[in-house]
This record gives sequence, structure tokens and C-alpha cells, in this order.
Amino acid sequence: MTEAPANLHPAVAESLAAWHKMVENLDLKALEKIVHPDATFRSPMSINPYSPAPALILALSTVITVFEDFTYYRQFASEDGLNVVLEFSAKVGDKTVKGIDMIQFDEQGLITDFEVMIRPLNGLQALGAAMSAKLGEKMPSYKVKS
Repeated sequence: MTEAPANLHPAVAESLAAWHKMVENLDLKALEKIVHPDATFRSPMSINPYSPAPALILALSTVITVFEDFTYYRQFASEDGLNVVLEFSAKVGDKTVKGIDMIQFDEQGLITDFEVMIRPLNGLQALGAAMSAKLGEKMPSYKVKS
């Protein structure tokens, strides 16, 4: 993967390093330490976001068990160093997906918004089916009503 952008806010750089370590170790037990209590998760399967932090933690802790061969390739940051985009690839069963994680942090380095975009459609459909099988009815209770 590319080096972390030089302009990251110091607290974001610390949290992002922790995130990469958790993903590398396939262990997200410490995720709650870098997630704001009111964080929002934006799934590629739903137009409505999920909130608060337990929804984000549940989604990410589950998807890490669904993805195989997950790899981040590149990362980009906004000028203020509080927003990052991480490009990744993974497999879901026999489907290969490419995607991005768009993560917003506050000045304390806590994740406030985590949005995922994935392609192609058949890979997204496979991911949606696998996540639904694992999460059942857990996520709908966190859906933000518009």
C-alpha cells in the first residue's frame, strides 16, 4: 500500500495506523476506541445510513469475516487531513470486488462517518447476501429513518 498521506491530522494518523493494524490482524476488538459514539455507517447496500457507533462496529466486524484476501492499495487525504479514502480489493466467495472506504474523522481522531462503495454489481450482490446471512435482523434497528 502507499504511504500514509503526509498532511494527515496527527490524531487521524494515529487512528488510521490503528485501523490498518486491526485490519491486518483481522481483529477489530479495539475499534470502539477510534469510533465516535455518534458515528454513522453508510453501506453500499442501502441509501439510508446506520447510526450510532454500535452499527458501524457491527458492520465492520462482520464484513471482515466475509471478505477474503482483503488488501488496501492506495490512500488519499483531504487538505485538512480529517478525511481519508482507502482503495481496496477483496473476494466474496468466487467474486472479486474493488472498492473504497471514505472515512471522516474529528480532530480527536475519532471516526465520525464511514462510507463504503463497491463494484462490480455481482460482487456487491454477493457481499449483500453474505452480510445479510450473518447479520439477519440486527442492522435494520440501526437504520436512520429519513
